[in-house]
Amino acid sequence: MTVEEAVMRYGDMLFRICLVMLCDEQDAQDAVQDTFCRYMERTSGFRDREHEKAWLIKVAANRCRDMHRGRSRHPEVQYTDVEEYCEFQEQSEVLTELMNLPDKLKEVVYLHYIEGYKVAEIAQMLGITSNAVKKRMQRGRESLRYLLDGGRGRTQGQEK
Repeated sequence: MTVEEAVMRYGDMLFRICLVMLCDEQDAQDAVQDTFCRYMERTSGFRDREHEKAWLIKVAANRCRDMHRGRSRHPEVQYTDVEEYCEFQEQSEVLTELMNLPDKLKEVVYLHYIEGYKVAEIAQMLGITSNAVKKRMQRGRESLRYLLDGGRGRTQGQEK
């Protein structure tokens, strides 16, 4: 696959992942651009398209983590125009709260619920165990539920 084909096929998905992880449009664009620069250096050696896609996601996620480490000020920037990146208006609140989760939680929640990856696939992409993915997904769901309820978490004994 040529670089242009890869950009057309995976560019939007990678941008959304980077946007969620970085909470900044320009940083997300930079991360995607860096990812495709790395892709140009290694355009062979992929078993199939899924392996290629997983490699791109891993490179993009790693680049986002590197960029996060490099920021000394404003570690969490609230992106206010998130609605323009959502297919449906009601997704904007969830996406906004997803951006406020810690990086370890938001990347597994995004990959599973938004991109549709299975737990084992996420574990392989991120280089962690399946149990770690499940635990992060559980913590992410709990955090999102709390944030979306406006901080009014359920008390013990309340039904779901």
